[in-house]
Amino acid sequence: MHDGKLGNLDELFDREVDGFVSRSVLRNGRRQVAGDDNIVLHSYKVQSIITSRLANTMVQTKVENRARHSQNLVFDVQVPKGAFIHNFTMNVNGITFTSSIKEKSAARNQYAQARAKGKAAGLLRSNALDMENFKAELNVPGGTKVQFEIHYQEPIRRKLSTYEHIIPVQPGRLAKHLEVDIHIVEPQGLSFVRVPDTLGEHFKGISAISKGEKKAHVSFKPTVAQQRKCPTCSTTAVDGNFVVTYDVKRESKAGELEIFNGYFIHYFAPEQLDPLPKNILFVIDVSGSMWGLKMRQTVEAMKTILEDLRSDDQFSILDFNHNVRCWRDSLVHASKLQTEAAKKYIEGIHPNGGTNINDALLRAIFILNEANKLGMLDPNSVSMIVLVSDGDPTVGELKLPAIQKNVKKNIRDDISLFCLGIGFDVDYDFLKRLAQENNGMAQRVFGNQETSSQMKKFFNQVSTPLLKNLEFNYPQGLVSDVTHNSFQNYFGGSEIVVAGKVDTGNAQHLQSMITATASNAQLVLETLADVEGLDEFLKKDKHADPKFTEKLWAYITINQLMAERNMAPTAALKKNITKTILQMSLDHHIITPYTAMLIESPNGEEMMLADSPQDRKRACCPGALTIGPAKPDNSIPSWANPTPKDPLSLLMGPTAAAVHQVDNDPHFIINLPRQQKNVCFNIDSEPGAILNLISDAESGIAVNGQLIGAKKSLNNKLRTYFGKIGFHFEKKGLKVEVSTEAITLKDGSSSTSFSWSDTGKLIRRRLLVSMQRDSNVTITVDGDLSFMVVLHRVWKKHPINVDFLGIYIQPTNNFSSSVHGLIGQFMLEPDVQIYNERPSQEPGKSAATMDVKGHKLTVTRGLQKDYRMERVFGTNVPCWFVHNSGKGFLDGHYRDYLVPTLYSYIKHPF
Repeated sequence: MHDGKLGNLDELFDREVDGFVSRSVLRNGRRQVAGDDNIVLHSYKVQSIITSRLANTMVQTKVENRARHSQNLVFDVQVPKGAFIHNFTMNVNGITFTSSIKEKSAARNQYAQARAKGKAAGLLRSNALDMENFKAELNVPGGTKVQFEIHYQEPIRRKLSTYEHIIPVQPGRLAKHLEVDIHIVEPQGLSFVRVPDTLGEHFKGISAISKGEKKAHVSFKPTVAQQRKCPTCSTTAVDGNFVVTYDVKRESKAGELEIFNGYFIHYFAPEQLDPLPKNILFVIDVSGSMWGLKMRQTVEAMKTILEDLRSDDQFSILDFNHNVRCWRDSLVHASKLQTEAAKKYIEGIHPNGGTNINDALLRAIFILNEANKLGMLDPNSVSMIVLVSDGDPTVGELKLPAIQKNVKKNIRDDISLFCLGIGFDVDYDFLKRLAQENNGMAQRVFGNQETSSQMKKFFNQVSTPLLKNLEFNYPQGLVSDVTHNSFQNYFGGSEIVVAGKVDTGNAQHLQSMITATASNAQLVLETLADVEGLDEFLKKDKHADPKFTEKLWAYITINQLMAERNMAPTAALKKNITKTILQMSLDHHIITPYTAMLIESPNGEEMMLADSPQDRKRACCPGALTIGPAKPDNSIPSWANPTPKDPLSLLMGPTAAAVHQVDNDPHFIINLPRQQKNVCFNIDSEPGAILNLISDAESGIAVNGQLIGAKKSLNNKLRTYFGKIGFHFEKKGLKVEVSTEAITLKDGSSSTSFSWSDTGKLIRRRLLVSMQRDSNVTITVDGDLSFMVVLHRVWKKHPINVDFLGIYIQPTNNFSSSVHGLIGQFMLEPDVQIYNERPSQEPGKSAATMDVKGHKLTVTRGLQKDYRMERVFGTNVPCWFVHNSGKGFLDGHYRDYLVPTLYSYIKHPF
């Protein structure tokens, strides 16, 4: 940079809108390349050192902008869920920016002061809770070299008798030097080390493995020629996860005790035990969003899972949408006859309607509780619930904390709740909290062709309970601050890890004084703790992490404290736990939801803030924004920008009335510009129903809205509103989902989400998504086809009303002649004759006769609201109201427009 500064960094971050438009993205070093951009990736390196199941990973990229002009560059690293980021550095033309961890509010204040003093200040965002992405963005002048380097740590968890270390490797383009280097140091000894072909057959045989008794080295170094998709291709084939699997030697031991530098780690994984019988309730989401591939894959997986149940297991199945159904009202034994009957039941499921997670879980808990009261459960059996869902609740109890509280209040301590989230829309944080609070675990699968195998793999992890109500007993006085990854029951193929501080002088006596007890067994630890030998071994190995015991103890402790904080019964206890988490985060230099990272230049003149905003709904996976020169985007039409006079006046046509719209509960207004009329009607349907608004298979465009219900009925009627609106642009391969919580752009398996607290613009393949904070989002296709969604917020404590959405669509000839849907059918304006106007039975209103589509209808003159320019009170729009849900004005019946998913087309003619 010039004069040791980041050029126009301040200008870049002041223009938040432009930050989403025309920028270079390096995600895990990954960029999507458009044309000859003169960006050179000199090197892409990943180094990971695993010391006794604790992985320290470094990702480093060196990039050069050889163009004559500046280009915006984003370094956006995908980090495995649960990993802790603890260091980030950036070198710009020889100037190194270093990081420090501070309490979040203190870091934000320092950052704000830097901006106020005119210093260059940028913003990095890491996602709350999951820490799945870490992003740095800056404007890179021509001729500049930049090096990014990030460090994070995570424990390698054991699943199905195997440790699996996953490293995303996505350079996005050919790298002059590409290298993945992994060192494994396991004092317990290695039984095997493998590298599956997860990057594809293209790279088969390129990985190298060198394995000793206690150490191993894995490397992956494809040449430029080997990186190419084809011999003459200029694009890279390196795009995916590099995976290493291994296990340690166990012999007949129940566990392994490792003591080093004042800390002990106890790994517990007994194998030679008979499995316990289980009582299992499968709770399966069959709402409309599960329609299609998700449901087919779920049914396929469930058939295999049912076959794998043992004869002494008991089970039943609950499926739910806005209602809850039970295959059997009580548990049945997993005989061949019953499992075959259950398979036929799930094969007959047809997804539709909304999502009532609260009632489904409470029903499952009730069945298990009743079975226990009636003495139907083996005292040595393990009870569990497996929830499979792909979305947020839309019916019944909608508040996630209330659902958590209801479940915790009713579930017994010896029941484990496991949650499987399908797809990118699911609120995985909620499912994870729900599981962790109730002796279980959660996992997300991606709702594609691999869903079935992923579901079966997840079930296999929890299907072999070996020990029930497990407790460890450690001698008081020798150990302190003992913590563990949460457990209630032990399942075969997994591992329990307990960590704590130990008096090193008495460490040799510790191993003979540890016992593990369970309701069905008592075990004495059969492992020796060779303190001196371990100390000597680790100090001699240059790759071993000398602080692995301390780091692992801190990692487990912080995660346990965050789980305890979620369940804290009082505000005072929650505050004390937060203070402890904060202090440990500062002591161990890691980003948590209560800390932030400051990145500063050597002279302190330039500063960036790595923050984890609590109100941002995270993107679950890497996106794919474009690289290019920083310039204004001329594809944004003038009407898509707010006027200086009124920031809310994003208009979708030359006049405020020249739109079709659906708003409120829900009221449709169809504009007939040629005849200068507005015709309106209401649709009365059920919560969870998905209505098709636009269906144009020829153009590849579908727009659908999902209804949510009010909190309770008013005058014996439950009002419904749009809670989600989905846009499918099939020919562009893009989908947009707008809910009352977030705006999500989906590009194949990639998903990028923004909350309503964001303002900005995002362009993908000439599809523009323009967001106005807490107001509206406008979607523009190829510069001339547009949709606006307006957000309506209500008082959170309102006894009846809920947040909802309205949609406004400009009448246009940009659809095909076969376009249809509740709104789409009126893109070709029908002839409407209105005559014989007369007083109606409603005082102050007039009635008339309408001739339309061969029907004679009685209509009423009235007023509806347009909320684009005045979101609170709206602007009155006069219209002729068609009764009975638009019957006669619409083709067919409104039920003909119900579709199974947010991205479906309808079948017509009716």
